[in-house]
Amino acid sequence: MAAWLAGLPLDALLSPWALALLGLAVGSFLNVVVHRLPLMLERQWWGDVAAQLGDDESFRRTFSTAPPERLALAASGLEKFLAALAPLNLARPASRCPSCGHRIRWHENIPVLSWLALRGRCSACASRIAARYPLVELATAALFAGFAWRFGAQPAALIWCAVGATLLALALIDWDTTVLPDALTLPLLWAGLCAAALGWLPGVGLEQSVWGAVAGYLSLWCVYWLFKLATGKEGMGFGDFKLLAALGAWLGWQAILPVVLMASIIGALVGLGMKATGALREGRFVPFGPFLAGGGLVVIWAGLPRVLDWIGWA
Repeated sequence: MAAWLAGLPLDALLSPWALALLGLAVGSFLNVVVHRLPLMLERQWWGDVAAQLGDDESFRRTFSTAPPERLALAASGLEKFLAALAPLNLARPASRCPSCGHRIRWHENIPVLSWLALRGRCSACASRIAARYPLVELATAALFAGFAWRFGAQPAALIWCAVGATLLALALIDWDTTVLPDALTLPLLWAGLCAAALGWLPGVGLEQSVWGAVAGYLSLWCVYWLFKLATGKEGMGFGDFKLLAALGAWLGWQAILPVVLMASIIGALVGLGMKATGALREGRFVPFGPFLAGGGLVVIWAGLPRVLDWIGWA
């Protein structure tokens, strides 16, 4: 198989059709990431809570008194609960139906096709399988095919596919949980800086990448504090700062305002759609991360010069 692939020309391996197939497989994995990574983070946070409750010296430093015995009992209880949990990571356990625990067999896990063959239901208990799973796979396939068309049969297409997949995962996780995990934003940021240093980003040198990361982080950091000082409320999370910093590292400082503008336009359109359908209720918090990711994807796919021309800044 490897020898057969090695014999194929680069145009075939990196064609839109080939990368679309790769996108289907990556999209299937993204479904796992989007579901499990927040659960893994929650376990880590509860472990941190248990460690903090059991830190007598920290309690004395903070409260200037000895900790009550119930804190130690709470810490011990949490540790027992955590120890009793089955291992959880992106590879284990094998995928199962959340309703009946049926282990998903290989032929039930083929992107899109298995969902269609099963008619969107578990083969064991007939519980519904959310349509979001094949939609994420199709979205990833479309994203990869779009990058193949945009950048041609070049290794750069694969680099941007990886960036696009990470942005899609971040958007979905933030939409579900209002959390942008450091496990994704920080590697994305450092990868952008490394790509610029290695000369893999035409038009974006290391200096532009560094200042893009700085401008991305500090711009939203300033907005956050101005809003908090004016209203006493938090308008966004620190994950948004890191995500925009990562986009700045990949696209350069010149792209920061266009990305934010595209994100605002996408957010406004989604907000109007949710309002019209009744999905947007009074007081409901809508995360900004998915729109930042969308704005970044627009700038990556269209190219910064075209986006600047759209908004009249060319």
